[in-house]
Amino acid sequence: MQVPNFQPTPNLLKDKKILITGAGSGIGRQVALDAAKMGANLILLSKDVSKLYSLQDEIVANKLTEPLVVELDFHKAKEKDYKTLAENLYENYDELNGLVHVAGILGYLSPLLHTSLMQLKTVMQINFESNFLITQLALPLLLKASNPSIIFTSSGVGRKARAFWTSYSISKFAIEGLMQSLADEYEKEMRVNSYNPGPTRTSMRAQAFPAEDPMTLKTPKDISSDYLWLLSDKCKQTGIMFDYHE
Repeated sequence: MQVPNFQPTPNLLKDKKILITGAGSGIGRQVALDAAKMGANLILLSKDVSKLYSLQDEIVANKLTEPLVVELDFHKAKEKDYKTLAENLYENYDELNGLVHVAGILGYLSPLLHTSLMQLKTVMQINFESNFLITQLALPLLLKASNPSIIFTSSGVGRKARAFWTSYSISKFAIEGLMQSLADEYEKEMRVNSYNPGPTRTSMRAQAFPAEDPMTLKTPKDISSDYLWLLSDKCKQTGIMFDYHE
């Protein structure tokens, strides 16, 4: 299902407390900037704290609510790191209105025969396990909010697999399963959806298609409003695999 054409309005996300992973660059950074402009109170996660501070400075310079920034490398993170994050959230927030999963890695493209178990584990740890663990620790706060929203970032190869995309494709199929299970479990308490942005001008896309002209692709700015719609009370659906609207 395509996200409807949507024009965000000021105060669309006013005072909504929203956690965004992968906020240091690309899609995550753009969604964070635009959500802040819509009045959101943000918690921003990334493995690159310098990029987070740069984003924080830009948001504050625009006289918007200063976000909380948290350095967390999903590849290196242990259970205690997630527990520390949970304690930080519970101490500083009484509820959470939105959770946006953007962080992820491509890994490398290879035939199944040449895909190592270590490669698969690394991609699954970052693309799937982090989504599972962050969602699990955030659920108590989400359930305290009115009409909360969780967004899992998916991919076309997470709906229809493609040769050589072995690890990445498997991780995104797992994300779709998590989304559907969670949406069914909390059908009446929250909205849980996945979103496939399609080909977008990001570093991950450049890694996957190095010969492609990036100027032919849409930018994170072009798709940011889709995330805002999914976060907002305008979206009523749950359990849907959304795609970028053409």
